[in-house]
Amino acid sequence: MEQRHAKIEDEQELDLSERIADAVAAEDAEALVALLDPLPLSEALRELLALAAEDRDRVLSLVPPELAAELIEEAPHAVATDLVERLDHAKAAEIIDELDSDVQADLIGDLDEVDAEDILGRLDAEDAADVRRLTGYEDETAGGLMVAEAFSFPDNATVGAVLRRLASDEEDFERYRGQHPYIVDEQGRPIGVASLRGLLTAKRSDKLTDIMVTPLTVSVSTPLEALQDLFDEHPFLGLPVVETDGRLVGVVSRAAIDAATLERAESQSLKHHGLVEDEVRSMPTWLRSRRRLAWLAANIVLNIIAASVISAYEETLAAVIAIAVFLPMVSDMSGCSGNQAVGVTMRELSLGLVRPADALRVWLKEVTVGAINGLALGCLIGVVAWVWKGNPWLGVVIGFALAVNTLIAVSIGGVVPLALKRLGQDPAAASGPLLTTITDMAGFFLVLSLASLMMPLLT
Repeated sequence: MEQRHAKIEDEQELDLSERIADAVAAEDAEALVALLDPLPLSEALRELLALAAEDRDRVLSLVPPELAAELIEEAPHAVATDLVERLDHAKAAEIIDELDSDVQADLIGDLDEVDAEDILGRLDAEDAADVRRLTGYEDETAGGLMVAEAFSFPDNATVGAVLRRLASDEEDFERYRGQHPYIVDEQGRPIGVASLRGLLTAKRSDKLTDIMVTPLTVSVSTPLEALQDLFDEHPFLGLPVVETDGRLVGVVSRAAIDAATLERAESQSLKHHGLVEDEVRSMPTWLRSRRRLAWLAANIVLNIIAASVISAYEETLAAVIAIAVFLPMVSDMSGCSGNQAVGVTMRELSLGLVRPADALRVWLKEVTVGAINGLALGCLIGVVAWVWKGNPWLGVVIGFALAVNTLIAVSIGGVVPLALKRLGQDPAAASGPLLTTITDMAGFFLVLSLASLMMPLLT
């Protein structure tokens, strides 16, 4: 029964894909809207990315800008940028105009400077100025994550003015995503915020200053970690963002902070797996191959260095062939311990709990854990080697090597990300390969050198 349902779903998907392809070939905008608009955005995007690049361009040019904007906003950032930069600038401007200012800034900031200016020149002058301003802020800060649209009123405005604006301009209300009204002084500095409950219970003639409370503001330079802490401590849906002179320049939302936190975690996970840039399979094959090869080629060099240690002890391996069985165990177990240390350091870096200056403290903490785990693992694998091969001295060699290599691995895993951060390198991308190479080299060297010293007892 399940197989039959799966077959029916596959046939329906195939039929939908064919109908979309036919509509693209016929340049039938109405048919494309009828096919894509009812779908969940993730499904519509999947159908779009399944098309050839030229057909994607046609779809985005044919459908209304509102639908095209929704599809672009749903796409991963690198894909969204590629979709926009392939479009005619006039069409790209229509689509970008439908996006929130923070998304506009992200896209424009990644375009070629000439293309970006041409597209901005086609936008409303005020909107273009907002985008230019937003692109000047650092990515993972309040300025880089905020929207420029703030639901603000002068300090002499009344409750009635706010209610009339909410009732008469639904598009604005949606644009502000349900923000509370912020009250600003003559210099544009936020002096208060009014709750929706306060607006509904006050008289229309009351001034906003009569019902407002002092707002909690954040600077444009406030980092993501501090913003996470603030939203954890307070139940706010958004916080007003101010420039260095105190002027209200935007609002950063809880949703934006959650999305940025998730994006950072995904980026670190991808880098740990050797993907230094965002990638999806709809990207050009040669581009994907080139990006992956850059990381893989570096790993070949590192692995050759590790393998050179084994070649220096060929005679020892030939005399005690049982050692070859345990070499990958020692390097792998030590690598696992080191990766645990890398994971903790990366998390503490992201939370702002450690800095490069804390390297000594981090190392001392890791050495303590590494000594305990190294001793336990060394004893365990030593007993296994003894029982398996019937030689207690082989167990001593393997167990001692694993214990010491575990200490080395956790030291590297704990400290190397901090050192890379200090040097301005990306710890998420480089820590893994360095850890693997060093623990492999150290593990091979420890096992083979100890075996060479104890050769009479092992043969």
